[in-house]
This record gives sequence, C-alpha cells and structure tokens, in this order.
Amino acid sequence: MAHKPDVLSATTMIGDKVVNPQGEDLGEIKEFMLDIESGQIAYAVLSFGGLLGMGDKLFAVPWPALRLKPGTHSFVLNVDKETLKNAPGFDKDNWPETRSGDDTWLSGVFRHYGYDPYWR
Repeated sequence: MAHKPDVLSATTMIGDKVVNPQGEDLGEIKEFMLDIESGQIAYAVLSFGGLLGMGDKLFAVPWPALRLKPGTHSFVLNVDKETLKNAPGFDKDNWPETRSGDDTWLSGVFRHYGYDPYWR
C-alpha cells in the first residue's frame, strides 16, 4: 500500500509553541522558509522571546531539528540551553540574505544544530 503523506497548512503552525523534551516553553514558530528549488521546508524561524536573555531576536532552526508533537500545536526542539544561547540569530527587521548563492550563513545554522546542509 502506498504511503499517504501527512500534510498541514503552514498558517495553522505559525504561532505554535516550541518546547524542549521536558515540555518547557522555548518560544514559538514565526515563519517557515521554503527551498524554492526542492519544494521543501529549509528552516523554521523561531522567536525565543526572553529566553536566556535573547530578547526579540529571531532564530533559524533547521526543519529536521523540529519534531511535531501531535495534538498539542507544539514542536519539540531537542537541544541543550548552551546550543540555544550560542545560536545564530538575527534582528526581526534585518533578515539574512539567502538568495545570493552564498550559503555560508545557512550552512552555519545547520551545522550549529548538528545537521549537514541537505543541499550539499
């Protein structure tokens, strides 16, 4: 029997909570960034709010680092606080450029969370 894909509207996931495996609130999903060429989600943009003194910065998290927690409108991000403290962030009014062909920034984000860039 063929696999039936699970699909959700991206707009229903915007604002969903992000928690750690212990259920502690880390922040929320602000946006999803699509890889136009492959058609897949490249990364999610998260706001960690006041967590660890991060203020209103936004953070790119590789899509494979997030696991949907069914029935809860939340995602689990299984990383330690040190990884979050040192995460590459950006100002909400100054998003990183990722269309110029230079993948240095995005590759760094993937490696920060322990993932190989999927496009390489």
